[in-house]
Amino acid sequence: MSSKLLRMLAAALMLAAHAAVPAQTAAPQPQQASGPALPAPDESNAQRQKTQPYNNAPFWRGVRESGQQAGSSSLPGAEQGVLIQSFVQYPGSRFTTAGEAWREVRNRWILPYGGALLLITVLAIALFYKAKGAVDTHAPPSGRRIERFTYFERAAHWTNAITFVSLAISGVVIAFGKFFLLPVIGSTLFGGLTYALKTLHNFAGPLFAVSLVVVFFTFLRDNWPQKGDMHWLLKGGGMLGRAQHVPSHRFNAGEKFVFWAGVFVLGFFVVSSGLTLDKLIPGLAYTRGDMQIAHMIHAVSAVLMMCLFLGHIYLGTIGMKGAYRAMRTGYVDETWAREHHQYWADDIAAGKIPAVRSKPAEGLPPAATQARA
Repeated sequence: MSSKLLRMLAAALMLAAHAAVPAQTAAPQPQQASGPALPAPDESNAQRQKTQPYNNAPFWRGVRESGQQAGSSSLPGAEQGVLIQSFVQYPGSRFTTAGEAWREVRNRWILPYGGALLLITVLAIALFYKAKGAVDTHAPPSGRRIERFTYFERAAHWTNAITFVSLAISGVVIAFGKFFLLPVIGSTLFGGLTYALKTLHNFAGPLFAVSLVVVFFTFLRDNWPQKGDMHWLLKGGGMLGRAQHVPSHRFNAGEKFVFWAGVFVLGFFVVSSGLTLDKLIPGLAYTRGDMQIAHMIHAVSAVLMMCLFLGHIYLGTIGMKGAYRAMRTGYVDETWAREHHQYWADDIAAGKIPAVRSKPAEGLPPAATQARA
């Protein structure tokens, strides 16, 4: 009986020793890995994963404090083995990585000040409309129509306008939606909506870039500075106080400012940074630093462009009677042309510019193509 107990005890000891071998050999494996070892999980981290399954901040804090920036990941690109950006101590700053500095700029500068600027612009337009109403002509319509925009010009403008509105709405929701939309519709619906809008944003961006180039070269000829533009600016276009309409050419100085500042300058920065974020510019490494700089340029220039174009959209729709009709049908009344763009109307009357530039529909006289708006 005693020999039987001894054999059972010996077998139990052998099983225990066999089970302990993997635990003893597994411990040194992280030190034998080719790359730097990551912080080993502890009981507090395991418990945290149960109570806060999406809180990975302690893990990455451990990576940062250990000084180990490199590791391995399945992501492609030049920085596929870089877990955290290079440690840089900015003078007078508490940040130790470029990523922290970018996050600070985005969350404490671009979002609050950009959002405030958009709200101020919308409020200013609303107050101006309440005080002035829609700008109208003083004389009654003449009944004679002048072609202001050809079919190609309107097609180029509407393509650019539709893509811009799509990008503006999706961009505002992506950037600011968590502040005003998330509490209303909830995280599930907000997540699906932002994913769909992000996809729309990425695909509409290249189309907007192409349409912006087409718009620029289509309207470039009539947007060069001309005599009388400075006078128009000094008078505020006749929209301040009780001033009368100020003479201008086909496009007044305000429209030219929108063209050069919005379409040309801001358009360049918005498009170039947006194509970078879409990874459509060849030759770039697309590192974290490249994308962070592109994001900041894109956000700032996009906010400024939206503020500028909001004023343009206001005057082209409800702010000035007859302006939207011109872009919808292509024609304006002669009275409207004389009161808002007198120099342009005078050139048409003198025969320097044709009153109708589009070819009439086949089988119809030219007058029949000038549809009433």
